[in-house]
Amino acid sequence: MFRLTRPSRHEEQALLAAARDAAPSSPHLLSLEDGLLGGLPAGFVRDVSRSEIGRGLQALAAAREAMQRWEQFDLGWVQVVDPNTEIAPGELVGVEAHTFGLWSISVNRIVEVVDGPTRFGFVYATTAFHVEEGQERFVIEVDPESESVSYLIEAVSRPRHFLARIGYPLSRATQHQFARDSHAQMRRRVMSH
Repeated sequence: MFRLTRPSRHEEQALLAAARDAAPSSPHLLSLEDGLLGGLPAGFVRDVSRSEIGRGLQALAAAREAMQRWEQFDLGWVQVVDPNTEIAPGELVGVEAHTFGLWSISVNRIVEVVDGPTRFGFVYATTAFHVEEGQERFVIEVDPESESVSYLIEAVSRPRHFLARIGYPLSRATQHQFARDSHAQMRRRVMSH
């Protein structure tokens, strides 16, 4: 999970192959329509962030294209292992991160997708190949009245790996930094389109 050197392409692919049959390791906590389902189980925290990233259907289309290429993760210190991964139920998503001098790859499984004329997004759940346990949803949508296009990230998680538990304050800071950087990245992608 954590290492001092960046994994090679071969190591990344080997990890994804090993995780191919991994089931979600998290209880069902989020839905695309309703967000959090019920109360938080013991030890879990919830983070929700939403921002306006543009206006109108063109902005929504640009945001959809960016999300389909996993650009909300293209942050320099975080990236998706295979940006050609289709956003579809059952697909595995490897997320590589370089934080505090350590490299990690966490593997998630997409459990729900919405792809409509005014809304696009997905929920993924952690697998046993992840330093945390939980679910996260990413949704872009246009408000039909104001034409505002919003980007939502909602995460429900708790540390699973030993280093994530002992470094919990750093882990939380990293989660918040990811949300800020991801919102800024999506705004940039929509504006540059």
